[in-house]
Amino acid sequence: MLLVAGAAGCSSDDDQPAASEVVTIAADLNNSSAVDTAYARALQLRIEQINASGQLGDRQLKLTTQDNRNDPTSSLRNISAFADDKSVAAIITGACDQCAVGAAKTINDKKVPVISLGAAEEVATPVANRRYMFKIGPNPADNAAAMVTELTKAKTKNIAVLYADDLYGRGALGALTDKLRGTGISRQAARAVKPTATDITQAIGTLADGNPSAIVVLTAPDQAQLAAIGVQQVGYKGRVYFDAAAASDLFLPPASAAATNNVRMVFTQILAIDDVIATTPAKSSRKQWFRDYTSRYGSYSGVASFAADAADLIADAVARVGTDRDGIRDILETSQVDGLSGPIRLTPDNHSGLMPQALTVLVARAGRWRLAS
Repeated sequence: MLLVAGAAGCSSDDDQPAASEVVTIAADLNNSSAVDTAYARALQLRIEQINASGQLGDRQLKLTTQDNRNDPTSSLRNISAFADDKSVAAIITGACDQCAVGAAKTINDKKVPVISLGAAEEVATPVANRRYMFKIGPNPADNAAAMVTELTKAKTKNIAVLYADDLYGRGALGALTDKLRGTGISRQAARAVKPTATDITQAIGTLADGNPSAIVVLTAPDQAQLAAIGVQQVGYKGRVYFDAAAASDLFLPPASAAATNNVRMVFTQILAIDDVIATTPAKSSRKQWFRDYTSRYGSYSGVASFAADAADLIADAVARVGTDRDGIRDILETSQVDGLSGPIRLTPDNHSGLMPQALTVLVARAGRWRLAS
């Protein structure tokens, strides 16, 4: 359910009617992660907007968060505690894919609905083992399909791939390799880097030495920016592509802005929303959300819309069935909305709802993201 544009407003416990029922949305996040910080900000803002809209009647949403420190054991402890708290209607988990996957059995056993903002495919599959787990955000296979379409349009002959050696990066490499079959584009080389690595110069140099037509980067934002700088430093002249995992802020950090110029990235339109004409109510809502978030926090993080969509989906379910967790799960499983991220379609066979149509290609120009066409 899309909220009425412009419903932004602050709501505190002091503002709530005395008879209002407080419904908690819990979030398991990594406080030291820039991505999870954006998720926390988006959740707080969106919950305030939902409360101000009155869509929940006498109910008011409340956000509570715990730091998982990017540690699956800590995350499992947080999620178990949330699940045992009867005031918690649903849980949202952040960017730690392994945290969500590691907690999947506990989530199922405790029958608590969870929306993960992680990127790995395993977060929401296999559905038989993820009955209470849902995912919002680009899927590796959809990212790869959009990437290969763009590479084909550019008449790319061969590519080299830099990927994070984690659950998402390995899955993204596999999806890209699969989508390249039959296209005539060869994968010349691939190099893995630890997700925490801050010096990836050697890996970039090795990939660039082969002089591929393009270098594809399948890492988180910080490493993607390091890759762009490294490519520039070694004098590589081909094209550079990021997949959706690299998306971060609207404006690129000054240290990497020049190096990132003309880099292309698969992502949703939200980071280039100024280039989008509001021809539908959904597009108008996205533009309004972009303005609200930017007004509150000073800039825009591309991932913020995923968290806001998660809050909207839970709020819609709470409006219909209250705090009944099984009821919330059943509604989530059949949710079909034009969200702030794009079209979302969840089904009993597919718990990862962002549709491929939500993805487009952006290009970095003068330190910010624009629509490529």
